[in-house]
Amino acid sequence: MKNAKFEAYIESLKSKRVAVIGLGISNRPLVRTLAKAGVSVTAYDKREEEKLDCAEEMKALGVTFVCGENYLEHLEADVIFRTPSQRPDAPGLAEAVANGAELTSEMEAFFSVCPCRIIGVTGSDGKTTTTTLIYKLVEREGYRCHVGGNIGAPLFDRAGEINDDDIVVVELSSFQLMTMKQSPTISVVTNLAPNHLDIHKNMDEYIEAKRNIFAHRAKGAKAVFNLDYEVTKKFASDAGEGAVLFGRLNRPERGYWFDGEAIVKVDGEKKEVVIEKKDILLPGLHNVENYMAALAATEGLVGKETIVDIARSFGGVEHREELVRVKDGVRYYNDSIASSPSRAIAALRTFEKDIVLIAGGSDKHIPFDNFAEELPGRVKTLVLVGATADRIAEAVGKVENAPPIVKCTTFAEAVKTASKKAVAGDMVLLSPACASFDLFKNFEDRGNTFKKLVMEL
Repeated sequence: MKNAKFEAYIESLKSKRVAVIGLGISNRPLVRTLAKAGVSVTAYDKREEEKLDCAEEMKALGVTFVCGENYLEHLEADVIFRTPSQRPDAPGLAEAVANGAELTSEMEAFFSVCPCRIIGVTGSDGKTTTTTLIYKLVEREGYRCHVGGNIGAPLFDRAGEINDDDIVVVELSSFQLMTMKQSPTISVVTNLAPNHLDIHKNMDEYIEAKRNIFAHRAKGAKAVFNLDYEVTKKFASDAGEGAVLFGRLNRPERGYWFDGEAIVKVDGEKKEVVIEKKDILLPGLHNVENYMAALAATEGLVGKETIVDIARSFGGVEHREELVRVKDGVRYYNDSIASSPSRAIAALRTFEKDIVLIAGGSDKHIPFDNFAEELPGRVKTLVLVGATADRIAEAVGKVENAPPIVKCTTFAEAVKTASKKAVAGDMVLLSPACASFDLFKNFEDRGNTFKKLVMEL
């Protein structure tokens, strides 16, 4: 069955000048889909054309290129697809919009043509695990399901194959949500803590971007929020009808709660055990929170047998507290996804003690004070590398009983140093508390490099 909304949207673009800003992961399939359908596309990228490995292929499809440092100076288009990390008020982009151009994105376009229910997940931490859990639960229950978004898989190019009775699960970043004017059928906010303040003007802008995941939803549509964070608690109050709460530290009047032994569904004084903690293969209380969010989102879609089956079999997502190797009695864990202090704190609380920690990376302008306070009693040695090494060391230096710090100039040196500091029974944990862009393409590149270095020890 063809997706009529998708075909009509493509047809509407054929009479317009279409600009695609940035040729990253999400926009390359978009450009290919539009060009193959006969849409006139100009691709804009800050990199020089000869450095784009897709340039020749896309030129053969009729795509025009504008590249280099001043690539947005003469932006002329009727419709502009923004790359997620591109601020909508960037010079050139803002001028084009002021002159009448429509600003959209791959994800916004997908929302406009998707014919089926969408479950959308955002938050500062736990987005990918929660998104994956929801996808696995719904798929195991027997639905035809599609997963994508910020999790790494674009969806617009697949929209033509999606049917009315399918379910789509998307992870949404604050960058994707900044200009969103549509909300998913079911919205989920896992938590909210300072993050991405290197891109967002301030915390208020970051919060408002996250708010967009539920701000445009249909009246009464389900929106899931974490009761343990003041901002998401306020979101729930603002959302009103349809809001569903979950909490580990605070028990909601209605929703999902962790009583210390099990996740229970609560309704006033009524309690129903949904899944016991001992049945959850993923370690850590933060993953209990991820399960509560996923269960709230899929309530009415999946049965208890499916929930228990997934809980007992799902071992996690790559680069998230991933056991890489055990060598000489030392366990090596890859938690490269921890690109913020709050995410690294969650990992530290999972493993508790005997940790040789590798941290540091590019600067997102987030304070490290809370992170530093988690180290005493847990971390035996802190190995720092990257642009934030000095900032982290300064924060840790203010904490009583802080662990010894070793600074390294290269990532390879950091891994070797950590392995030398660890003894049998210890673990070496890569949980950087920072983004990866000072030394790597992304957190996956950092995690894969860590795994390669560990296997070479």
